[in-house]
Amino acid sequence: MVRARMGSGLAVTVLLLPFGGYGLARIGAVPESTPIMLGLVSGIVGFVLLPALCEERAPFRHASSRLTAHTLTGERSVDLNRIASVRLLTTFSYGRAYRTLVVRDSDGVRLGITTERSRRKLRRAVEKADADAAHGAPGPRVSRAARTYLGLAPWRGLMVHTILAFLLVTASASLYVIVALRLGGQ
Repeated sequence: MVRARMGSGLAVTVLLLPFGGYGLARIGAVPESTPIMLGLVSGIVGFVLLPALCEERAPFRHASSRLTAHTLTGERSVDLNRIASVRLLTTFSYGRAYRTLVVRDSDGVRLGITTERSRRKLRRAVEKADADAAHGAPGPRVSRAARTYLGLAPWRGLMVHTILAFLLVTASASLYVIVALRLGGQ
């Protein structure tokens, strides 16, 4: 979990580099255009790196109650009997949407599920948790979009989620570029 926090911290630091460049430009240590250059490079790296930190990569290990996979920050293992939350993360590249189910267990371990085999295993675990919740046990928080993507709810909700995710990504990337340009004096 320490590696995951360090990885997230690194991605956020990369996104904040233009502000450091602005400070250095204000005192005359670097050219005034430094925040623009840093903003363009770090924006691309940060927006690509941040969502990919917890995504599963080969090799995978599936036990009866655990999903274990390698990620950019090392190996992660999620206990499917103790799921705390499941949400759907949608990113866009090359004209299509990429979806990752982000599972967090009660120990705070997060794993981004991207393969069909892992999705089937997660679906069974959520169905089991829902059945246990019907008998009074506390169940995990599963977003509407995640339920839809797992096939546990009607598909109408996925379109709204995709549109909102696209608008959020577009607006945040645009604002980031605007701020970097303003810091660079443009």
